[in-house]
Amino acid sequence: MATRQIVKDTEDILRKKSRPVERIDDRVLALLDDMNETLTKADGAGLAAVQVGVLKRVVVIHVGEDELELINPRILSQSGEQETVEGCLSCPGKWGITKRPMKVKVEYLDRNGKKRTKTAEGLLAKAFCHEIDHLDGKLYYDESLVRFVTEEELEQLGS
Repeated sequence: MATRQIVKDTEDILRKKSRPVERIDDRVLALLDDMNETLTKADGAGLAAVQVGVLKRVVVIHVGEDELELINPRILSQSGEQETVEGCLSCPGKWGITKRPMKVKVEYLDRNGKKRTKTAEGLLAKAFCHEIDHLDGKLYYDESLVRFVTEEELEQLGS
């Protein structure tokens, strides 16, 4: 396992669409391991492969008790709405209030190639949407942003 460098939002690769994983092999498993280590070290909620410079549809998410690895994830359904503070490991020093679904159902492959679905609410739903957006070349402030917030406002919001 290795910690990888996180790509910043000034780099063009974040605007490219990631390719589906055709075969789960040792390279994909090593990528998952490296992404988990990188995410843990960065103390973030989620990380898409594109954020470490790899254009594959691979995501890791660490929210609460959930430590998930998603290969080729896609949102099957969504409902409700939440407005919350959102940031991104690729956008240091930037935070915003975003609108995201309150609840999503996601389909994906796990590291063993087994098809899974997970229904998530709140923070986990937001993390799913945020990371899947990365796979499509989108950043949270492209479509979901209500407004940016200052560090002072961020402290007042308690995030």
